[in-house]
Amino acid sequence: MQVKKTDIIKSPLNFTGGKHKLLPQLLPLFPDDVHAFVDLFCGGCNVAVNVSAEKIICNDKDEKLIGLLDFFRQTTFADLLHEVKKIICDFNLSDSSANGYGFYNCDSSRGLGNFNRSGFFSLRDAFNSSPSDDENYFVMLYVLIVYSFNNQIRFNANGKFNLPVGKRDFNLRMQNKLKSFLGTLESKSITFSNNDFAEINPAELSENDFVYADPPYLITCATYNEKNWNDAEEMRLLAYLDELASRNVRFALSNVLSTDNKTNTVLQDWLAANKNYVCHHLDFSYRNSNYHKKDIAETDEVLITNY
Repeated sequence: MQVKKTDIIKSPLNFTGGKHKLLPQLLPLFPDDVHAFVDLFCGGCNVAVNVSAEKIICNDKDEKLIGLLDFFRQTTFADLLHEVKKIICDFNLSDSSANGYGFYNCDSSRGLGNFNRSGFFSLRDAFNSSPSDDENYFVMLYVLIVYSFNNQIRFNANGKFNLPVGKRDFNLRMQNKLKSFLGTLESKSITFSNNDFAEINPAELSENDFVYADPPYLITCATYNEKNWNDAEEMRLLAYLDELASRNVRFALSNVLSTDNKTNTVLQDWLAANKNYVCHHLDFSYRNSNYHKKDIAETDEVLITNY
């Protein structure tokens, strides 16, 4: 099965470690006959919104992230567009889709950060002081993400959004991305859960289901890595996947075997002990979909399956 890049729905959340660029390689390796697709570490949901299954379960430990995604599921684009535009107006943020860059004495190369800085920090303060049950909480969070550095989502140890202002705003590209994502959520049977991955009980899954795991990568230092993801957590996940396999539940694990002269020895040893698992080496540079090339790139990104 070939997957065209133009057919892929992109998440409106630029979640570090997101898999949208790898989807043309990943999706053909997924099974076709899936009843329930379970994404244990869904992040921005790039994978989940592009799979075919009778029902889709998206799980993540990030409570605010899951809250935002579930909010997306329950709203329409027209309603959300109205609320987003209201916040943009209330906090005097730029609206380049309506006014262009020149209106704000900015240009595309320099971006809109200088104009938006004051309003962005006012919005950030308002969001960080708001309770999670505030009716505007998740709209404010989304607007913060749109106007933040690289459109990312990040909180400090105290749960406060702490990214600086970025160069872009709620332009037509961002609007179209949001519209396509919300439309896909509406068209699929998707539910969201905020649990530790092990709380997804293997005994409640069947051989018709499929579990995808894209955990924090043990040997990378990306900011999205949970601070407590270590060898013990990696082994706990691998044991969980072994239990799935023992129950004939299909799984796929995204991970990195090696990068920058570092090797994930926990993963390497697990693969050596489970020779029936299949390790697909992905083209990390995204040039093509050659899963079995002999010369692995500097980063050996893999998809490991039990089928």
